[in-house]
Formats: sequence, structure tokens, C-alpha cells
Amino acid sequence: MIRRLLLVFFVSLSIASQTFVAADDWPQWRGVDRDATLHEANLIETLPGGQLPLDWTVPVGAGYSGPTVAGERVYLTDRGPDDADKEIERVLCFDAATGDLVWDHQYEAPYMIGYRAGPRASVTVHDGKAISVGAMGHMRCLDASTGEVIWSLDLDDAYDIRMPNWGITGSPLVYQDLVIQIAAGADGHCVVALDLATGKERWHAIDERAGYSAPILIRQGSQDVVVCWTGESVTGLDPRTGNVFWAIPMLPRNMPIGVPTPVVQDDKLFVSSFYDGSMLIRIDPNKPKAEKLWHRVGFDEKNTDALHCMISTPIIKGDYIYGVDSYGELRCLDIKTGDRVWESSKAVPRARWATIHTIRDGDREIMLNDRGQLIFATLTPDGYHEHSRAMLIGPTRKQLNKRDGVVWAHPAIADGYIYARSDKELVRASLK
Repeated sequence: MIRRLLLVFFVSLSIASQTFVAADDWPQWRGVDRDATLHEANLIETLPGGQLPLDWTVPVGAGYSGPTVAGERVYLTDRGPDDADKEIERVLCFDAATGDLVWDHQYEAPYMIGYRAGPRASVTVHDGKAISVGAMGHMRCLDASTGEVIWSLDLDDAYDIRMPNWGITGSPLVYQDLVIQIAAGADGHCVVALDLATGKERWHAIDERAGYSAPILIRQGSQDVVVCWTGESVTGLDPRTGNVFWAIPMLPRNMPIGVPTPVVQDDKLFVSSFYDGSMLIRIDPNKPKAEKLWHRVGFDEKNTDALHCMISTPIIKGDYIYGVDSYGELRCLDIKTGDRVWESSKAVPRARWATIHTIRDGDREIMLNDRGQLIFATLTPDGYHEHSRAMLIGPTRKQLNKRDGVVWAHPAIADGYIYARSDKELVRASLK
């Protein structure tokens, strides 16, 4: 009897542990590790077709920023209501189960940038703090439970922003007691690290124009390295000091336009830009060093080589890279050379800047295209294998007033639910 009780106890403990591990939050840009990879079990295998049933929908203002989910709360930034007297940005917090507004924080933010439909960067939630940055560089560190301001910083006032055409877009990256931010500042302040508790600067680095890509954290040997794709290079920094470990130049032919997040598999790091093509970098697994393996770029945005991504972040699976080219062409590349293996136009209609956000779920991919359609598919060297699709959220026109609008914000998946936003609503649907 005792042996049976012990067996039941350990089996129950094992199941509880697996359940705990399986249900992830989505607390920052592209999830827990910024790699858009799920670690959840028991998601549905097939989408129902038609409109995916929604648990709730709530009205929001315009914005390009994707939702984040942490501690049974959903966080989002937006441009504020249309009838507001002043130009404002808002940080919003909703109850994940009901969609009820828990709190909101707003501030004035006159826009002097192109594509004015709201903030770009997802909120980062860490250790009870919600950290946001707006399109003009207004940073806020808020109490994640109440919305109370812990500290605030105007990056332009502090660092004389060399403002990118489309504003500040990189979501804050928390490292230990620091917040690492692409600030686009002058005089060596392209990247800054701020004290998480106070917002005071701890270090600054890189005297280059900023791009639009968010920083990521990797490990090389015994060293943590923060990788920043600026408007002029891919650079590995010491996250504690800002010292440069390595830098691979990637100068723009036209204008800095690198939007996707760098992606990593083993000792390979890959970036792709609308105008400037694709670059594969080898990151030394034993020490913080790196070298360029190849860089391929086509004649222009229509006559592309390898892969010219605009908004969509590609993925690496084994010996192949999958990503969306400049006009929505879903492509597979041989990672060794960048040679194209196949191309498909089935996932999203062809259009300039057509977009698919891709989330890894085991061997399959969960994809949200810019028509608002959710797709279950598997990407292999043999081709694009679509299993099912359903409508998740309708396109809106403020982000792009063409082709009946777009859905450009990245979705979030947490605890079996998917969250997506447009210029007018935030929705939740079950994938359990």
C-alpha cells in the first residue's frame, strides 16, 4: 500500500510538473526567449475553418505592437482613441480571462515619423514591472499590477535621438538588473542600458544609426552576449558593460530598414532585410567571437536574391531557413549557401510588404498572415504543407491604407490561448 501511495504521489508530482512547464506566459516580444517557440502541450491539431470562435474582443486604438501575456494579464500599447484632444500613447492592461480593462496609463506623444498608426514595441513584463517604449522614444516602467509609474524616460531628451523614419521599434530587453534598449541616440548612444529599478543609465554603446530590430540574448561559451542589429551592423555586446565583443558590418544601400529579429540555431545567426538581403553569421560556441559566412542581396526589392524580409521574422529548422520575401513569397533556403530551395505563394496573397508571423510548435508552424488568417502548417525542404486555416481577426486600414488593410502586429500564445490585435480590437481565442 505504501509503495502504491508513493507511486501515485510521484506520478502526480510528475504530471503537475509537466503541466507547470507546459503552460508558458508570453511576457515579451516573441515570447519567453524571443524566439517565437512554444513549449505548450495539448493544442488543437486542426483549425475549424471559417471564423475561429473568440472568447472575447475589446476595443483598442491603433498600433503595430503585439500583445504580451504574463500573470493572467494582457499588456498592449496603442495610439489612444480617435476622439482624443491630444496625440497620446497608452499602455493598457487587461484581464486575460475576461478582457476587462485592469488599468491604463497614457501620456502625450506627438508623432513626427512616417506611418503614424501607433506605437511599435511590445511591452516587456518582468518581476512585477511592465516596461514600454513608444514610437517617439517615451519609456515607462510601470507596476504591472496597478499601472503606477516607477520611472519614466524620454529617450530623445536624454540622448538626442537620430530618429529612424518609422520611429523607435525595438522592445526593451531585461537582463538581470538592466533594461537594454535600442535608443537611436547620438554620440555612441545607439544602445543604452538602464537600471531596472531607477531608469538611470548604466552604460551606452555603438555610434551607428539605429534600425528597427529588437535585441536578443545569446550564450557564447561562458559569456552572455546581447546581439543588436542596428542600421549598420550586427554587433555582440557584453550585457553588463556594453563593451563590443564582435561586430559584422551590414551597411544599407538605401536606408536602414532591418525589421525582423535575428534568429539563432546552434552556431548560426541569421538576419534579413527588405533592401539589403540576407546574412548568415557563425557565432563561436566557445567564446564571444563571430564571422560572416555569406551575405546575399538582389538587384532591388522585386528582383531579390535568397531572402529579403520586410516585417516577418524568418525561422531556422535544421539545414534550412524559411521566411517571407519582399512581396509575400514564402521561401526555403539552403542554410549552407542561401540558395533557394522552393517558393510558395499559398500562405499569403502577393503584395508589397505582405507579412506572415510564424510561431514554432514542435514540428509544425502556427502562422498569422496579414489577412488575419491563422494557419497550421509544416515547413519542410519538400515544400509548404498547409493543414488547416481559420479567420482570427479582420484587417484594418490605419496601419496600411491599401488592399483592404492589414494585420501587422505579432500575436501572442499563452496557456493555450492566442491573442491578436488590429487597429480597433484586441481578441482572444482558444487553441486548447
